[in-house]
Amino acid sequence: MTVLDIVYQGDDLVAINKPHGLLVHRSSIAMDASEFALQLLRDQLNRKVFPVHRLDRKTGGVLLFALSKDVERQMQQQFYDNKVDKKYLAIVRGYTNDEEDIDYPLRKENGTLQEAFTRYKTLTRAELDVPLGSHPTSRYSLVEANPETGRMHQLRKHFSHIFHPIIGDRTHGCNKQNKLFKERWELDTMLLHASQLSFNHPVTNKAIQIAAPLQPEFLRMMDIMGWDNENIL
Repeated sequence: MTVLDIVYQGDDLVAINKPHGLLVHRSSIAMDASEFALQLLRDQLNRKVFPVHRLDRKTGGVLLFALSKDVERQMQQQFYDNKVDKKYLAIVRGYTNDEEDIDYPLRKENGTLQEAFTRYKTLTRAELDVPLGSHPTSRYSLVEANPETGRMHQLRKHFSHIFHPIIGDRTHGCNKQNKLFKERWELDTMLLHASQLSFNHPVTNKAIQIAAPLQPEFLRMMDIMGWDNENIL
């Protein structure tokens, strides 16, 4: 059984560093999965846990659980009210701007448009001597993204919208890049990591900041890019 990396634990909340590829809970659209963060953490702690937000299956990083229904409700309200500061790291195609605000509404499954706002900054860039299509080299950027709203697939859709899709994103990304990374470097995951959550504790009102280190696959790709993890992050 997979042992989860617990990055925060208190009387009311617990957070894990979710591996890429692990579902939060059972889903009818992913019948191939046999392990789920919810059940693994419940068994590891030997108590009920309640996820207060979601991460995509292929996204790694901070995943927060409540230890009671009341705290679950309060934390979900904080997420809904955009009172939780979220930071993500992503490797994307091309050279992104030094900083940029993406203010681009996203459509729900029922067709309704919702406002969606993401702020990001570029931490570093790389140019690899790997030709792709008509380009003699391949360019990539490491970005730190701060989604100020919490729409489904917001970062994936927003970076696709500005023509810098996240590497490994099968739904909203670049098929040519995804194929390159799979064939050349055997990458099967998405290079998106929930690096940090900051919020006020729903019971004590104290400021809480939870961080999760990068997973091995993300670190391997940073090494391929020639980026020094310690000097960049």
